[in-house]
Amino acid sequence: MKSVLTLLLFLVIHSAMADTLTQDIKVYRDPDCQCCHKWITHLENNQFNVIDVPTRTMASVKAAVDLPKDMASCHTATIGGYVIEGHVPVADIIRLLTEKPDIAGLSVPQMPVGSPGMEMGSRKDNFAVMQFDRDGNYSVYNYYFVDEHNQYQSKKAEAAQ
Repeated sequence: MKSVLTLLLFLVIHSAMADTLTQDIKVYRDPDCQCCHKWITHLENNQFNVIDVPTRTMASVKAAVDLPKDMASCHTATIGGYVIEGHVPVADIIRLLTEKPDIAGLSVPQMPVGSPGMEMGSRKDNFAVMQFDRDGNYSVYNYYFVDEHNQYQSKKAEAAQ
């Protein structure tokens, strides 16, 4: 009986760890976009299982997930019931999936240089990760600024309500 309980406990813990370590994320992108490939590599390097969906109809993908126009960027992803738009760092996706706030998703609007997938030498722009809800409201989720050593530091906004 003790060995059955030990085995059951092992299976429960192993299953929970596997869910944490590898998560499926579906990424819709234009087949010709190179920065999308780099962002996908960023995800894969951080243990995400990427389901790559090249499409020439990105506007219809963004409409289907009710993405607010001000939040638009180049690629759109879905994970755990959330929308991830643009060059969102993995740390913010993990925080989102851990905290599970009542929002629709995260976005890095436009394409700031230095954000994951947008690396261009030593140049780095400050950028914000925005959170948005299903009514189209949005606010800052996290802010990245470049320090005196040309490294990103983050300043998290208060947790989403």
